Amino acid sequence: MLKKIVLAQLALWLVVFASFAQAAPKIEHWTTANGLRVYYVPAPELPMLDLRLVFDAGSARDGAKPGLAMLTNSMLDKGATGLSEDQLAEQFESIGAIFSSSTSKDMATLGLRTITLEQEQKAALDLWLKVIAKPDFPQKDFERVQKLTLVGLQAEKQDPASLGGKAFYQALYGDHPYGQPENGTEETIQAFKVDDLKAFYQQHYVAKNGLLAIVGAVDRTQAEALAEQVAGVLPVGEAAAPLPEVKALTAAKTVKIPYPSAQAHILVGQIGNKRGDDDYFTLYMGNQVLGGSGFTSRLMKAVRNDRGLSYSVYSYFGPLAQLGVFEIGLQTKLEQADEALKVVQDVLGKFQQEGPSVEELEASKKDITGGFPLRTANNSQIVDYVGVIGFYHLPLDYLDTFTSKVNALTREQITEAFARRVQPDKMVTVIVGGDEK
Repeated sequence: MLKKIVLAQLALWLVVFASFAQAAPKIEHWTTANGLRVYYVPAPELPMLDLRLVFDAGSARDGAKPGLAMLTNSMLDKGATGLSEDQLAEQFESIGAIFSSSTSKDMATLGLRTITLEQEQKAALDLWLKVIAKPDFPQKDFERVQKLTLVGLQAEKQDPASLGGKAFYQALYGDHPYGQPENGTEETIQAFKVDDLKAFYQQHYVAKNGLLAIVGAVDRTQAEALAEQVAGVLPVGEAAAPLPEVKALTAAKTVKIPYPSAQAHILVGQIGNKRGDDDYFTLYMGNQVLGGSGFTSRLMKAVRNDRGLSYSVYSYFGPLAQLGVFEIGLQTKLEQADEALKVVQDVLGKFQQEGPSVEELEASKKDITGGFPLRTANNSQIVDYVGVIGFYHLPLDYLDTFTSKVNALTREQITEAFARRVQPDKMVTVIVGGDEK
């Protein structure tokens, strides 16, 4: 209990300290002998260490088995080197360490947070490496996770947001890997065996297919030693092949999904941009004005404030390794769905042609640059950014130059980018709600 309190206090002080930091963290990079890329940020102010292993092992690597990446990642802490899930959790907790794991369309991650006191750090690292090196994939735990996943898939059938989201991605991407549901289908989940998970893990959780992000109170020599320890438990393997390119939409498409509710869930969008895209900052800034800034966005003012058609409406670009999505979403009364959709289309069309006003642009710049320090205010946030920078091969000074690039944007650049990249007449529209007719 004492160690947990100490760790919580340290985390709080780190947030307080980092919020006053003026300079973005400097990232150092090297590659281990067996091909594991390493990205390191020293943070000596407090005795804490964050590690993040990132693999090109997201749902886009599922192939013909949707849900395999997610299920594999979720099983890694269910048992390792003969230790059960409960034993692993108890040992991490006893030393105040935190284990984490996650998957997305592109990546799979394994994380560790610990204090850098010698005994505690060594114990936490040794335990983490056991999970990485020798996961057991226990049969009973696999069957439990499998059943829970199936229960979740059944529950999604009663959730209009889930129905709409899956239909949206399927309509946008078709047979591209991004079009498959990250949590699979009932058919694929039911068909999985433990051997499927083991094979996926052995192929994708390897040095040449991953990277290690290190942020904390360790110097370069200590960071190199840590990296060698982590790399030492990973097979060399091979990097995953590049994903296929995403095809742009050639015509508008509307998908209507019957659902017994008084509300219509509406998604509108198209293929967007990817990480490292030349238009990343112009599209990001333009979207901040259009629908990314909450109550001050154009969509919110037109749909909610002026007409009361929806409680909220948003838009965003979701860049990935290949082209991600540009999405607009809202919920409204069934009888108002056509009107709300027309307002969204009008606002988007006008913005695509005219771009932001001078006042909107300046307000959005202040909003983004003013909030940026809070988004890099502690080690766990920084290590997430560093993992993304490494995974997508972004410039090492990405965080250092972020605000200057935002401040340099002009109305003309944003308008030109939206005119070229956004096509209001070739959007996918998904509406969940109403009867079959």
